[in-house]
Amino acid sequence: MKTAKLARFYRIDDGKNFRLKDFDPADTCHLHSTDQAEEQLQQDTARLEDLQSRLYAQDRWAVLLIFQAMDAAGKDGTIKHVMSGVNPEGCQVHSFKVPSETELQHDFLWRTTQHLPERGHIGIFNRSYYEEVLVVRVHPKALADEMLPPTLVTKNIWEERFEDIRGFERHMARNGTVIRKFFLHLSKKEQKRRFLARLDEPEKNWKFSAADIHERKYWDDYQKAYEEMICNTATRHAPWYVIPADNKWFTHLAVSAAIVETLEELRLAYPKVDAAKRKELQAARQTLVKK
Repeated sequence: MKTAKLARFYRIDDGKNFRLKDFDPADTCHLHSTDQAEEQLQQDTARLEDLQSRLYAQDRWAVLLIFQAMDAAGKDGTIKHVMSGVNPEGCQVHSFKVPSETELQHDFLWRTTQHLPERGHIGIFNRSYYEEVLVVRVHPKALADEMLPPTLVTKNIWEERFEDIRGFERHMARNGTVIRKFFLHLSKKEQKRRFLARLDEPEKNWKFSAADIHERKYWDDYQKAYEEMICNTATRHAPWYVIPADNKWFTHLAVSAAIVETLEELRLAYPKVDAAKRKELQAARQTLVKK
């Protein structure tokens, strides 16, 4: 299966009729060979390295990749595997956890806006401003901590935030930032297995947090929040990819496929050298040869 075709299975450009239950977290798109997947991932990694080099040299587009998921879905591992061949100078990863006091003194987009990628670069958000319609929605106390004027905290606040996010992403797209968003869709059963592995395997103990177990109590609330998030913010210029996450090998391949397709659509190329520049290069060569 071609890379682009694989990615399109999971792409949501319009969330109007989106239902999370229609997507199987264990799906592998009829692929059963991990060796075949690894071979394809290596090819995609090499292709991504070349495309990122062209993106950097052309210096016209910026690319923002957003990753959202339940705990243990594999965001860190996916970023590590998929971006392994990319030049670190052209790629920055930012992780967003609990907001600081300073961040809470600003609007909900402020802390992430500071880290948007510049032209020629790939920016990766491990969690993002979407936490404001996920964890903040599931835990109302987090909204109270934001110190908003009471008159602004209405029953419409989530629809208003969806509207703000759509407007923000439309603005970024119109100014040359290509946004692709990934929801790593993990099943509750597989999350349990991975949590137990963190407890049973000493080398994984450091990954375990009691908070993870606490959040598991809100599983259904989070699933509803994720579904409504995708329904309200999936657009052609900033689509969501609902990536099956129960099989890590497939998660890595599907995410890689989506990123490669995105960069190929930009028709990236190295800047062409005009006549004046060629003359300058020729003069430089002659000087070097003489010395």
